[in-house]
Amino acid sequence: RALRLAGGRSRCEGRVELEQEGTWGTVCDDGWDMPDADVVCRQLRCGRAVRAPGNATFGRGHGPILRDEVGCQGHERDLWECPAELEHDCSHKEDAGVVCSEHQEWRLSGGRDGCAGRVEVFFRGTWSTVCNSTWYDTEATVLCRALGCGDVLQRPAFAHTLPGKMTYMCGILQPSLAQCHWTFNKSAPCYQSWAAGVICNGTAS
Repeated sequence: RALRLAGGRSRCEGRVELEQEGTWGTVCDDGWDMPDADVVCRQLRCGRAVRAPGNATFGRGHGPILRDEVGCQGHERDLWECPAELEHDCSHKEDAGVVCSEHQEWRLSGGRDGCAGRVEVFFRGTWSTVCNSTWYDTEATVLCRALGCGDVLQRPAFAHTLPGKMTYMCGILQPSLAQCHWTFNKSAPCYQSWAAGVICNGTAS
């Protein structure tokens, strides 16, 4: 009954893939909608669904197409509980995907290229800034490397002008900031802080 998301930018976004008898397959987007995506997001502990894209938005999968015309109500514990057709007339260009609320992605804005600037995080459907109260070389290095921008050169400060504030504390070098300890919109760690920035030593390709 394993389930995963593939082809996205975090474990909480991507093409829906199910495992059946040791083989991974995909879900056809016929009838694919938000209640179906909600069940997937909850099953993966990724919050709730923000979008339920079809048409192989996250690339075409491989293997069998295991479900078609999925009809979740939205309260099911996992996708296998939802009614679905086992026979299908689909191809992998119709693979279903989800974007969940706990998906995070990052960008650097206002710098010379995508490897320098103010740190902005897309989370729960909106872009927010990151507090520099716990923004040290470890956190900045995690982001530079995750963006393919090398290592950190500087950590400039900026003003907060976006709706939310995120705080990251990594401790050790993680593959992604989402795997560090993070808090969203808690006032204490952000009190009187500036928005975090970073200049990485690489350039955006």
